[in-house]
Amino acid sequence: MASTFIVYVDESGDEGFRFGEGSSDWFVLSAVITRRATDLTTVKLVDDVRAELSKPPHKPLHFRDLRHEHRLPYVTRIAEADLKVVSVLVHKPSLQEREKFQERYRLYFYTTRYLLERASWYCRDHRHSSDEGDGSAQIVFSNRSGMSYVELCEYLKHLKECSGVFDVRIDWTVIREDQVISLSSGKRMGLQIADAVAGSHFYGVQESQYGFVEPRYAELLKPVVYRGKGGWLGYGLKFWPRDVRLLLEEERYRWIGETYK
Repeated sequence: MASTFIVYVDESGDEGFRFGEGSSDWFVLSAVITRRATDLTTVKLVDDVRAELSKPPHKPLHFRDLRHEHRLPYVTRIAEADLKVVSVLVHKPSLQEREKFQERYRLYFYTTRYLLERASWYCRDHRHSSDEGDGSAQIVFSNRSGMSYVELCEYLKHLKECSGVFDVRIDWTVIREDQVISLSSGKRMGLQIADAVAGSHFYGVQESQYGFVEPRYAELLKPVVYRGKGGWLGYGLKFWPRDVRLLLEEERYRWIGETYK
């Protein structure tokens, strides 16, 4: 039986640790969740935005390549759509034992775990008896050059086997390693939306070369950010590691508490 949900995953920032030499301070991994039954209607917002911005038909929209005045209507359309978003925002300088996360794929896989936990909670809590499908979610990753998705599936399998030992909170009735695929953004419009969501949250925390953050995109997305029983923070917006909480009290990040309190 087909899945009930589709979860599109993309990123912003990088996994490097050469701060001051090109590496970003933040790495953001984002998910866009749709219902399979209405997915095509939902993701067609990309076509509408492309037409509104006078972009060539079928050319993928890349958030980083758009001007600010073009990003705003794009994000506004996403915020009005029938979908939910989750982002995990990692402040790499705050990580302890950084050397562990410099191993191949280690940071990406660990962040994926947190992301799929939250995506699975949303899907689990929003399944309806009238839904088509088996209640699970197909996970569609934006293809990363050189990364082995076989290894990613093996990692998920390992997490499932260790769920009773470690604090892994993925709902395995929703997430199945045999429903993970990777595609280019040109193949699925949902991935272009995930790219815009990841970019929106990244620009809200990553300082520009002039020392400013741009939170407006992330603020506009509030209507579609997953809100759990405890609010948005920890659910639709997960900041990691824990030590980053002190950093978020700084003036430049005040928008987070004000918008998602």
